[in-house]
Amino acid sequence: MQKLNFPDYTFRFKNSENRVAIFDEIRKKFILLTPEEWVRQHVLHFLLYEKKYPRLHINAEKILKINGLTKRYDVVVYKPDGKIYLLVECKAPGVGITQTVFDQIARYNTTLNASYLMVTNGLNHYFCQMDNVNKKYVFLKDVPQYALI
Repeated sequence: MQKLNFPDYTFRFKNSENRVAIFDEIRKKFILLTPEEWVRQHVLHFLLYEKKYPRLHINAEKILKINGLTKRYDVVVYKPDGKIYLLVECKAPGVGITQTVFDQIARYNTTLNASYLMVTNGLNHYFCQMDNVNKKYVFLKDVPQYALI
């Protein structure tokens, strides 16, 4: 897999029927390794090991209903009170981060109401704090460490 713009992490892999799977520490199972999953696993490790977010407050790949449509978010980090702190949208490294991607995460956030958003393709990362009063994003250099929540 392609080198991404994250620190180097150690992952567990297994081969099954000529397909490679990567172990997901959050879902506690092996997941088929796709370019998008490679990015998602780096994001999860980044949140766990760099940002020190508690494992129990992180959720990956869950179904979300928006206007009667079934969607799936990539990563969510919860606050201790159960509200959503961070919503992450992962794309494969070959997918550009465009306005369409920001529109997608914004649609998801109309239901989830996260305080922060992260959009990444593993090479480029964008961090935003939601300004709900003015209905816009405020771009940041990074997301806060968990201890600062």
